Amino acid sequence: MEKQDLRTLQGEKVKSYEELQIANWLYENGVEYEYEPDYEHKIQETGRRDYCPDFRLTESGVYIEHFGVRRQKAAHGSERLITAPFVNRDEYLAGMEWKREVHAAHETMLIETYSYERQEGRLLTALAEKLSPHVTLKPRPADTIFDRVVELNQVDAFSQLLGTFLRKFKSGGYSVADCDEKSERLRLGNRAKAFLAVFAPVFEEYQKRLGGRIDFEDMILRAAQYAETGRYVSPFRHILVDEFQDISQSRARLVKALKAQHPDVRVFAVGDDWQSIFRFAGSDIHLMRHFGEEFGGSFNGKTGLYRTVDLGRTFRSIDQIAYAARAFVLKNPAQIPKQIVPAGKATEPAIRIVMPSKNEGANKLGEALAEISAKIEPASTASVLLLGRYRFLEPDMRDLQRRFPRLRINFKTIHASKGLEADHVIVLNADSGRMGFPSEIVDDPLLALVSPDEELFENAEERRVMYVAMTRARRTLTIMASNSRPSSFVTELKKDPKYGIAADAGSEQTAYECGECGGRLLDVQGQDGRTWYRCEHVQHCGNLLPACPSCGAGLPRRLDGSGEARCTCATSYSACPECKDGWLIERSGRYGAFLSCVRFPACIGKAKISTSMAGVGATKSKR
Repeated sequence: MEKQDLRTLQGEKVKSYEELQIANWLYENGVEYEYEPDYEHKIQETGRRDYCPDFRLTESGVYIEHFGVRRQKAAHGSERLITAPFVNRDEYLAGMEWKREVHAAHETMLIETYSYERQEGRLLTALAEKLSPHVTLKPRPADTIFDRVVELNQVDAFSQLLGTFLRKFKSGGYSVADCDEKSERLRLGNRAKAFLAVFAPVFEEYQKRLGGRIDFEDMILRAAQYAETGRYVSPFRHILVDEFQDISQSRARLVKALKAQHPDVRVFAVGDDWQSIFRFAGSDIHLMRHFGEEFGGSFNGKTGLYRTVDLGRTFRSIDQIAYAARAFVLKNPAQIPKQIVPAGKATEPAIRIVMPSKNEGANKLGEALAEISAKIEPASTASVLLLGRYRFLEPDMRDLQRRFPRLRINFKTIHASKGLEADHVIVLNADSGRMGFPSEIVDDPLLALVSPDEELFENAEERRVMYVAMTRARRTLTIMASNSRPSSFVTELKKDPKYGIAADAGSEQTAYECGECGGRLLDVQGQDGRTWYRCEHVQHCGNLLPACPSCGAGLPRRLDGSGEARCTCATSYSACPECKDGWLIERSGRYGAFLSCVRFPACIGKAKISTSMAGVGATKSKR
């Protein structure tokens, strides 16, 4: 479920398709909102995690809660609310009532929407009616929304596939027959044949609509054709190609055609295969790795002759960053080894990993920038480059610049940052997931028909993208990743001591297995200032436990084969008889004191107080 990546037009990830509809309707109609913000009032101890309503409208302060309930009619005509089969109905309905009581007690405006409204085809019209007294709609233009859809890679998959395929088809100089032959070799089956049958007339119509005009791909292809047929005669004997790691088959064809016109032509290519990150645009790293076969010369009966000049000196990064980046990219044995001469020597740790909890990313970014600013010499400034794998990760740059006037802060996507540098680099959201880093977006297999052969090493190109990000930094590199969903890259950097990574204070989490879903229970700070343990799959698993009441930090865990839960501080409690993670604490009810699970009301496990329990779990909680 987490990998479905239901991402709104505003850019955040939501838990259900219905929440996606609501969020996109708000965005389309110019209603500013926050998704799952912390509730503005502190809630007294309830055994629940911090209350985060689904939406808060920033201008009016109205909250929206979307409840996943449907209506079911009984045979005698009565009606009741039901939940999905995997959701405990009684607990969910109790949670709905609790939320209503919270808003009533604090006199905040709550608007409710329901799954049955979508089932009845009126979710958004009902939402508009409920919000009409509180907001003024300012619909965004359709072009703005479409541009946003494109920016977030949310164009419908088939349209996107056709457009990408057409671009690659032209830039590679392919024919439909070429693709048909390759589909047989790759065994892509009937789907490939059906796609090519649709694509052929689309391409024909596209070319017809171009008329006498040419597109970007045509410029390279026609130039190559003119050089191959002699329509253009080159006077040049020396051909210099810069950024050679980004060369595509069509550009290689042009270089080969120019080289073939004269026997004494020399090709000099400057490139870095460690920075080959544009396969999606047609660049083919194999052309660089097999330079001799593709562009080499002939002498004395030998072919494919060439030589290399290693430009290993970096004029940007200090030793800790340069050596760590080199070690990271060379994990892929297919990369061409190079020795690196760094720009200088670090006097303190230059790379660190910061792992904020949920909703703490903005605060941690602010703290990182404040730390950089504090170390600047008086009357000096420093440049900071914020890097994101995607454009939607850009933070509020105006606010950051206002808060840190001595820092020259810029945001770029990593792909757009090639060639740039800064004193300090902060890589944002190095998380796992479809829109994480490394990206887990998988290309449609049909694109293999018009793409360079894929590399065998896992995340080969994404590893080079990380290398590019790391080597934009002169003095320090900070990588930010979710403490509950760090990416495989972050895990690798943290675990291997040869990278010399300094972990952020407090980022090392004590992880326990969640008894509800098998995930990890991670410690987080609650609004009440106390430590809680929450499941890493917080969007789909509601497991939440308070820290040990005795020490306030550890988590009591059930001892094998016993009814006892013990904390690392040696305090013992009676284990809950109903759930795997909870333990019993004393509460006061209508009929006096009793023991119930700390996870109440999520768990209803309870027991009577007996003399045998004296001194065990002797913590009280009023309700």
